[in-house]
Amino acid sequence: MAGTQNSRDCGRLCQLRRDMTEGPRRATMADVAVEADVSKALVSLVYRKPEKVSPERRRRVHAAAERLGFRPNWVASSLSAYKGSFIGILVSNLHNPLFATIVDTVRTELDAAGRYGLMSSAVIQDRDGTTRTDRRIVNAFEDLNASALLVVGVTPDVSELQKLRPDIPIVVAAAAIDELPRAASVRSDNELGMRAVVEHLVSLGHTKIAHLGGAGGPASQRRAEAYAHAMTEFGLEENIHVESAEFDEQSGFLAAQRVLDRRPGATALACVNDLVALGAMNAASQRGLRIPDDVAITGYDNTFLAGIEAISLTSVDTGAEEIGRVAASWLVSDDAMPLAGTEILVPPRLVVRRSTRS
Repeated sequence: MAGTQNSRDCGRLCQLRRDMTEGPRRATMADVAVEADVSKALVSLVYRKPEKVSPERRRRVHAAAERLGFRPNWVASSLSAYKGSFIGILVSNLHNPLFATIVDTVRTELDAAGRYGLMSSAVIQDRDGTTRTDRRIVNAFEDLNASALLVVGVTPDVSELQKLRPDIPIVVAAAAIDELPRAASVRSDNELGMRAVVEHLVSLGHTKIAHLGGAGGPASQRRAEAYAHAMTEFGLEENIHVESAEFDEQSGFLAAQRVLDRRPGATALACVNDLVALGAMNAASQRGLRIPDDVAITGYDNTFLAGIEAISLTSVDTGAEEIGRVAASWLVSDDAMPLAGTEILVPPRLVVRRSTRS
C-alpha cells in the first residue's frame, strides 16, 4: 500500500513538473469541433476558406475557439495545404501614404470576410540607392502557399512575380499590369486625373504649367504622358515641360528648384504625387514665393498630408479606399477573381485647396 501511495504521489509530482515546464495542453481543432458540436472538417474549413461556411456556423466555431483559447497554426496549415489560408501583401513603397490607405482598407475587408493578410515590402534598396524586387520575400510567400498575392504599387522587376506558380492569383492595386499579364489590376484613371489638374489650373489663368515627375517607373511616366495630353488638348503644347522627379519629397524639392531657376515664367507646378508637391512647396517657400499667388502647386493621390490645414494642397483623389475594396473583393474568393489581364479604372476627382486658390 505504501508503495502504491508513493507511486501515485510521484505521478502527481511528475505531472505538476510537466505542467510547470510545458504549460497546459494546447487546444486542437478536434477540441474546438467537440465544443462547437460540429465536425473537425468544418472547423478546418472555417479557418481555411471561411467564405464557404455560413455566418452562424463561423460564429459557433469562433466562439468555441475563444472559450478554449484555440489559435490555429497558420504556418503549419499553409505548408500542409495545397493553398494556404492567408493572402500575401507586397507593398512597393512603405513611405507612400496612399499605399498605407489601400492596405488598411484591404485588411479591414479581409477581416470582415474571415481572412487575413501577411504584409511585407516588395522592394529593397541597395547601398548605391538603386531599388530592386526582394525575391526572397516573393519566394517566401510562395513557399508558405499563399492563397493569393496582392501587389500594391509598382515593383522594379516584375519578372520575379511572373515566376510564381501559375495557380497563385495576383492582384495589382494602384499600378498597371502591362508587364504582368497574368495579374488583374485596379487603379485610378491617370488620364482623367491629370486632365482635371490642367483644366483647373487653366481656369485660373495659368498657361505656363510645368510637371514634376516622369521618373521612378511606369506610373510616373503615365502621369507625365497624361499631363502632356491635357496640355495639348488645351492648346498649350508649346508650354509642355516635364522636370524629372521620382516619388519622394527631396526629389520634388530639387525638381522645383530647377524649374524655378531655368523657367522663371512658370506659374504652376503639377506634381506626380503629394510628396513631390510638398518638396516643391518647400522650394518655393525658401525663395520667398507666395503659394498660390506667385506659384500654384498641385499634388496627386490626395493623401492625408494634403488635407492638413497648414499644407492645404490641391490634389487628385485617386479613390484609394475604393481601390482597396475592389482588390479585397477579388482576393477573398476564388470565384470572385477576374480573368487575367482584367483592369478596372476608378474615376478620380480633384480636391481643390489653398495651394491653387486663395
